[in-house]
Amino acid sequence: MPSGKRARQQRQQGVAPKAPPPVRSKGGGPGMRRADPKVLAIVGGGLAGVVVLVLVLWAVGVIGGKSSGIPSGTPTIGRIDASSLPGAADIQALYKGIPQNGLTLGKPDAPVTMVMFIDLQCPVCQQFEVTSLPTIVQKYIRPGKVKLELKPWAFIGSDSFKARKALIAASYQNKAFEWAGVLYDNQQPENSGWVTDSMLAQISASVTGLNVPQLFAARNTQQTTQIAKQVDDLANADGVTGTPTVLIGAGAQKPKDVTAPGSSPTLNEVTSAIDNALG
Repeated sequence: MPSGKRARQQRQQGVAPKAPPPVRSKGGGPGMRRADPKVLAIVGGGLAGVVVLVLVLWAVGVIGGKSSGIPSGTPTIGRIDASSLPGAADIQALYKGIPQNGLTLGKPDAPVTMVMFIDLQCPVCQQFEVTSLPTIVQKYIRPGKVKLELKPWAFIGSDSFKARKALIAASYQNKAFEWAGVLYDNQQPENSGWVTDSMLAQISASVTGLNVPQLFAARNTQQTTQIAKQVDDLANADGVTGTPTVLIGAGAQKPKDVTAPGSSPTLNEVTSAIDNALG
């Protein structure tokens, strides 16, 4: 997994370095973190599945709970300083000046739409975010050719659900992409309990201009729960079985998956699909 230092170097260069070997996860195809069939059954199982999912989310603290939990000493408004997490300054520079609207990055009238399903504790997503996304941002999104719709899925474990609701809360302040970038540069092993309130506060405090108490309070709202469910429903409708999954479409066309089933997207596959969509 690339370190925070390596991630910063890659962003400064503005190009994607040679990708490391694909990460393989239990039960998954090469290079993609696959969803457990039991989780897919919960997500896509209709009304009964929704009820079960709500109960599971309540159990892991995604729905309900307190809006506090911010460690003492955490700044109210995020800023870049000596206490910021690794990669924060370069992530801020990467996205500076690009329009954000909730979970969408780029100009609203961009001719091509890129949809990306992620799980925030997926190591393959982290690899794609660090090695490929900066090039896509600089080459296509910043010039207004592509808009990116982020779909935060959650299936790996409780850390996924906790991180997702914080990301959705960051999107209300149009800071979702900076927030996700800082998290990925500081990602820890799957299901290790690393997504704590302390970690979420550190990530949030490392995003310039982000109101930390506002994010913590927004994690537990009905709106956040509804957005998470919409992503789950869309993943089920689009047949998403792992992360990262990238879909590309031009104009009013329905975006299509750029990779074969069970494979994670490469930079070449994504850029080729974008170029074809641009004509």
